[in-house]
Amino acid sequence: MLTLEGLTKDFAMTRAVDSVSLTIAPGELVGVIGRSGAGKSTLLRMINRLIDPSSGKIDFVGEDVTALKGKALHAWRARCAMIFQQFNLVPRLDVMTNVLSGRFHQRPTMRNLLGLFSEEDRAAAIRALDRLDMAPFCLQRAGSLSGGQQQRVAIARAMVQNPAMLLADEPIASLDPRNAKRVMDALKTIHEDGVTVICNLHTLDTARAYCTRIVGMAQGRVVFDGPAAELTAAAAREIYAGGDEEDQAVFEEGLTSLSVTADPEPAAKAS
Repeated sequence: MLTLEGLTKDFAMTRAVDSVSLTIAPGELVGVIGRSGAGKSTLLRMINRLIDPSSGKIDFVGEDVTALKGKALHAWRARCAMIFQQFNLVPRLDVMTNVLSGRFHQRPTMRNLLGLFSEEDRAAAIRALDRLDMAPFCLQRAGSLSGGQQQRVAIARAMVQNPAMLLADEPIASLDPRNAKRVMDALKTIHEDGVTVICNLHTLDTARAYCTRIVGMAQGRVVFDGPAAELTAAAAREIYAGGDEEDQAVFEEGLTSLSVTADPEPAAKAS
């Protein structure tokens, strides 16, 4: 169980995340949606402790994540794997080595520096790549792959960490529809294995198609939290209100996937 209590993050004069409180059960697939600048990425980075909250608390199965330091914090980042829109691979290294880097937290530093991996490590990497149809590319340089392929390598790297939770920050934002589907299918498979997945998404239809629960954010606050089927046009309008043309386009396109596509017209008065 992941519990966020009054989680807040300030950057100078800007409040990026404002008193967010959520409880996420084990094995949920949660989609966090909202326009650019809503606080989605900041929220995930605080959960992973890539950045520290200004106030509030993060609790995971009774452990105060906000208080972790040193080795304990390093261990948390291993249990709470994260993938990014930019993939964060090392382009000059082959796919296998990039995936094996997900095992660094389990191994002595000297073995990591020397690039010495056990047969067990390599077998885990191949299994992860095979699940994502990327095993044939294991000896290819990561930088030579397409964006969709690189993102699947990043997911394989996260999988070999054996995480209890996977955070995905806009994992399909730079991908074409075909590769976006393959990446989301991969995240759904991980979720079906019992791993909690929290995924920042920009599109309504993708969130409704894949996520068991949707959290909508606007101006750093949670303005919607519920099953995907309960996300109505009125709720989506509140989430995307005040956005730029791109955000408005996302909202208008997403209306077709909603169970309620428009606010009801007022009833006609009886004559």
